[in-house]
Amino acid sequence: MASADQITAVGKVLVDPGLDLTRRFRALFTLRNLGGAEAIEWISKAFSDESALLKHELAYCLGQMQDKQAIPTLTAVLKDTQQEPMVRHEAGEALGAIGDLVVLDLLKEYSQDPVIEVAETCQLAVRRLEWLQSGGEKQEEGGATDGNPYSSVDPAPPAARKSVSELRTALLDEGSPLFERYRAMFALRNLGNEEAVLALGDGLQCSSALFRHEIGYVLGQMQHPASVPALRAALERPGESPMVRHEAAEALGSIGQDECVAVLQRYRGDGERVVKESCEVALDMLEYENSDQFQYADGLVRLQG
Repeated sequence: MASADQITAVGKVLVDPGLDLTRRFRALFTLRNLGGAEAIEWISKAFSDESALLKHELAYCLGQMQDKQAIPTLTAVLKDTQQEPMVRHEAGEALGAIGDLVVLDLLKEYSQDPVIEVAETCQLAVRRLEWLQSGGEKQEEGGATDGNPYSSVDPAPPAARKSVSELRTALLDEGSPLFERYRAMFALRNLGNEEAVLALGDGLQCSSALFRHEIGYVLGQMQHPASVPALRAALERPGESPMVRHEAAEALGSIGQDECVAVLQRYRGDGERVVKESCEVALDMLEYENSDQFQYADGLVRLQG
């Protein structure tokens, strides 16, 4: 177990805006793995930063830690309309990930937020909490679905086992509730084969930016080369939402093929800050994983969110 002094040393790296973003990300991942009140306190301090990418990842990590001590910080971020939409969205998703019903009324309130990505995220988080409340987690453990091989806390449980064709139809049905489409998304991810990857890639054409961003996230988890054309197209698409482009960039970094590296290098000078920084961090991860220090950030998972 890390000492208080060690956690403080890592925390000071995280909150120092004068350091490279890549170093600060490694500090964040270290704090996430350490866990506990002191780590949460340092992560919470960094929400005053200017980088939306970093703040988005702070919220993601707090959600994945599933520690109720993070609820006050995440609540404040969700309520703060001066924060970027992608940061507020991630705070709402993190509150759902923690799974404490104490935030149910708050999430219902922000399900009507004027920022569509925030509203949709909170609607999903409400559905997840209601699913937990109804004992859905125990039912899932009964074997009706394929388990999550990625150990992530997802905004929706996977759908029951079906064919890729059936899940693709559910995924792309824009008249269906977003929660059900997310369930199809995670079921396809858990299947993990090329047919599922290609079905997910089709989802990058759907109308909801939040949905497209989550597609990018799960393709990054899967790390399947068959997803590269769709991810590359999303990153390169004129007028695409920055939160979708950033997720596509991170996913390409996770896959790490030569083509992915070339695209990331081209967009590391992008005019959209969150895209530029995503490319920089993705390239940094690749450099670490290809070096002697294979385990990025002392054994922490790939950048996801």
